[in-house]
Formats: sequence, C-alpha cells, structure tokens
Amino acid sequence: MKNKLEEIVAWKRQEVARLADHDAEMRRMALRRNDFRGFCAALADRRPGLIAEVKKASPSAGLIAAEFNPTAQAQAYDAAGADCLSVLTDEKFFQGHIAHLKDIRDCIDRPLLRKDFIVHRRQLWESSIAGADCILLIVAALKSQELADLYNEARDLQFDALVEIHDLREMDAALDIGADLIGINNRNLQTFEVSLDATQALAEEAPPDVLLVSESGIRTRADVEKVVAAGADAILVGETLMRAQDIRATIHELTGR
Repeated sequence: MKNKLEEIVAWKRQEVARLADHDAEMRRMALRRNDFRGFCAALADRRPGLIAEVKKASPSAGLIAAEFNPTAQAQAYDAAGADCLSVLTDEKFFQGHIAHLKDIRDCIDRPLLRKDFIVHRRQLWESSIAGADCILLIVAALKSQELADLYNEARDLQFDALVEIHDLREMDAALDIGADLIGINNRNLQTFEVSLDATQALAEEAPPDVLLVSESGIRTRADVEKVVAAGADAILVGETLMRAQDIRATIHELTGR
C-alpha cells in the first residue's frame, strides 16, 4: 500500500501535467516579477521567528476550520505579530487553493510561503505569479536531481526556498544543494505521527549559517522552548493557531511577544 506522501505526490504529478499548455505564458509572467519580500530575513530578525500557517484541513487532523476565511486569518496573524505566513494551496488533501495565496498577498505585507507539494518547475512559475516569496521543497517527495534542479530554479526566480527534511539522510541532501533555510518536520509524512524528538535529533547536524525551522506538533510554550533549545531558529505553527480563540494571546503564549 502506498504511504500518504506517495499518494499526494502521485496526484500532484497528474495535476501539474494539466498546466503544460500554459508553460510559455507562466514562465514569462514569473520572470517579470520583482517584488519579493525577504522570507529568511524576516525570520532572522527574531528567535524564534514565527511562521503562522493558514490552512483549512489536513489528512491527519481532518477539517480544522469549518468557517474558513483565509484573508481574515492572515490579517489576524499579521496584527498579532507573526513574522511570515505559510499558506496551504493544495486542494485535494488540504482544501486549500492557489487563490488564497493571491488574496492574502493583496491584504498583508508579510512574506509568504506557498505550502504545497512542489514536484515541477511549473509550480514555481505558478507560485511566483500568485505572490509567494518562498516555496517549499520536500526532500522525501523528490529525486535527488529533481531537488537540485527545483532548488536552483527557485533561487534563479528570486525565491527563498524552505527545504524540508525528516531524517539525517535528508539533512545531508539539503546541505548538498546548498540550502540555507531548512525545515525539520516533526511529522513523519509516511505515518503522519508527530514527535518533537525529530528536531532534537537533527538540529545539531546543521551548520551554524543554516536557518532552522521546526515544523508540526508545536502546541505549547514548553514545545517552543524544547525546539529552540535544540537549535531551531524559527517555528512553523498551523493547527494550534487555526484553532485558537484568541490568536494574539496564543502567539504571546508561544513566543512571549
């Protein structure tokens, strides 16, 4: 039986194939863009930097926000002092949409990460047109050459690139392509189980000039302190903030801001 990541990636490759007729136009529009906001720079200003995630649902949690208003959520994060935002754009598995990224770009000035399963350069062009400042590359979802090619093209297009890892082999792969922004996902994308031990085990393997983001499973101040003590420079928080009754208070509780 295929694991969940394999299922998602297989679907993404089908999805990307449907964009083929628009290659020339998408690439031309992507190359014209020159209004990128510094994602890494925004995170480097604080420790821990906070990436607040806008998402309606996930395969592991199901429906998270029944009354989902992506722009209102983004504006609340902005007002509460999040450094950057992550926007889920996958439709089939996370009930997101690329239009959410465009709409959020129009209403706030924070740097934006397109959170999706990037498997082809067409998605980079699409991300640029939609207003992303940073894209996600998941090492476990890509072959070695695909990872290197997508990373290099993303940087050529002026994106920051968050390279996501789950184990030491993937850390080595991220470092081999020169990644300077690495996300340690505490969720195993094959089993969807979560453990902050992943950050503790992997953070010490990163060089000091790499900005490390701890992702998934961060719910309390103690969780934040644990991953920061392990070496994380920033945190990505989704479900906890999406379920929060008071976003400003929850961000204060997590980060002390």
